[in-house]
Amino acid sequence: MSKGQTPSQTVGPFFAYGLTPEQYGYAFRSLAGADLRDPATAGREIVIKGQVFDGAGAVVTDAMIEIWQADPQGRYLQPGAQGNRGFTGFGRCGTGYDDENGFRFTTYKPGTVDERQAPHVTAIVFMRGLLSHLYTRIYFADEAEANGRDPILASVEPARRATLIAEPEEPGTYRFDIHMQGERETVFFDV
Repeated sequence: MSKGQTPSQTVGPFFAYGLTPEQYGYAFRSLAGADLRDPATAGREIVIKGQVFDGAGAVVTDAMIEIWQADPQGRYLQPGAQGNRGFTGFGRCGTGYDDENGFRFTTYKPGTVDERQAPHVTAIVFMRGLLSHLYTRIYFADEAEANGRDPILASVEPARRATLIAEPEEPGTYRFDIHMQGERETVFFDV
């Protein structure tokens, strides 16, 4: 027997009704849904929506996106911490359930974590055909000054930075499409 690393396996198939039960009409709320809001959290409510596209430009209808973010004051949830106990900053949404076959998160605009990082949301993509999940970041077009000083965004070649920027569609709604390959391929990060 080989004593090397265990090889990766293709991500999926998912038991979608267990990971995203609301999308399948189940009444119980999962630990991580697409609505991250909490009544005890004060902040600007936003919607982040988009679609996942494969290398041929077709919409992927069976991907799953997870997000993790700081609260509106720039704090990540820490067990026992004051101030953001109800807002976990963690959400999950499958694609393929709405008219666009996309994903949609209702959350709060994240605050600045420190003086260097721009407000952002970390996104993880799971889908068929991937040997491992992929990490990316969602920045906001209306945070140009903060985006200009963000070290992670600055590490991306200028021609590709736009693939990490969510654009406002209407007040409070941002569009962020994920392209798996091709000319508009989203920047993915090694973790």
